[in-house]
Amino acid sequence: MSRDKAIRARAKAVIPGGMWGHMDVAALPAGYPQFFASADGARVRDVDGNEYIDFMCGYGPMILGYNDPEVEAAFRLQHAALEIANGPAEVTVDLAETLVELIPAADWAMFSKNGTDATTACVTIARAQTGRSKILVANGAYHGAAPWCTPRPAGTTLEDRAHLIHYDYNDMESLNRAMERAGPDLAGIVTSAFRHDIRRDQEMPTPEFARAMRRLADAAGAALILDDVRAGFRIDLGGSWEPLGVRPDLSAWSKALGNGHPIAAVTGNDRFRDAARQVFVTGSFWCGAGAMAAALATVQKLRRIDAIRHMVRLGGMLRAGVQAQADDLGLGLRQSGPPQMPLMLFDDDPDFAKGNLFAVTALRHGVYLHPWHNMFLSAAHTEDDIERALVATQQGLDAVARQFPPT
Repeated sequence: MSRDKAIRARAKAVIPGGMWGHMDVAALPAGYPQFFASADGARVRDVDGNEYIDFMCGYGPMILGYNDPEVEAAFRLQHAALEIANGPAEVTVDLAETLVELIPAADWAMFSKNGTDATTACVTIARAQTGRSKILVANGAYHGAAPWCTPRPAGTTLEDRAHLIHYDYNDMESLNRAMERAGPDLAGIVTSAFRHDIRRDQEMPTPEFARAMRRLADAAGAALILDDVRAGFRIDLGGSWEPLGVRPDLSAWSKALGNGHPIAAVTGNDRFRDAARQVFVTGSFWCGAGAMAAALATVQKLRRIDAIRHMVRLGGMLRAGVQAQADDLGLGLRQSGPPQMPLMLFDDDPDFAKGNLFAVTALRHGVYLHPWHNMFLSAAHTEDDIERALVATQQGLDAVARQFPPT
């Protein structure tokens, strides 16, 4: 028995299902490891000693790569001095000042531990400011695991979602209908940086749709809330909608903010400052100073090395290489989303049999891809990593072509 299988057997006895949430590999094809032992740069190693070039980056947090020396040094220095106390460390203010300077839509910042904390706080602040209840959210969008937004409703009540109204992303007619349903009780419109619903093609927002959201929120006196938890710092350091010229009232951040250290942030403009002060959102570990120092070092390095340009370039190399391979084999492969957050889906693959075969074959050749979730590039990836990855993707595509011959 492999070490991974042995640990899984132990886990099932003491953890419901053996693992929970998005890191449960039960939904992935057989062959994916559940437990990992170490990581460095753009590589991870499972408990059986297998090494992979990693294109998931821990589902997004590792924007500079695993064990970035500057981030880890900042964390260790702060952690040795103070981690948790009766009040926060000064680095909390340092980080807030840095985010306000970096993000044009931010006049203030407050911190928590994960993306669900941040998106939920945004909704709470919007309701506190407006005194209203209704929140618009896109069909199929993921905004966290709290009862109001979890994709798995087990254990929730109808009342948890009673004030949600749904619209379709990039669909003006649908958005207008949702606005009409909300009427004068609209507190906020929640949107993601782009449509990144799992198992569906990714879709970038049109400038017209983004501007319409801003206009409608203003006309209704409601908050425009940008969920930048997944895409934050990978599209634009100032916020993912800065290139569109649209600035939200409130933004939720997490994942890449601390390069793997647990931290999230809400940023907002002055209109929502008083409401942010009035709501009671807190946690005993939310002001953990080590993660604040790690986040500060992460943001500073992202600015210095122009990490986004690097990720876009390498993501484009990966995308072009895989597409050429698929085209040569006559396989229908759709790639969507920004190149630094690539998604690869096969045509005529409703049960993801092709995607599973492609990804697990690449895994056997030392490259960790995902068959139906968007992936992530990091600043630690190199051209050599892309070239090595393309060897593995060729093997994966060859396997698909053999088992599912193109017609």
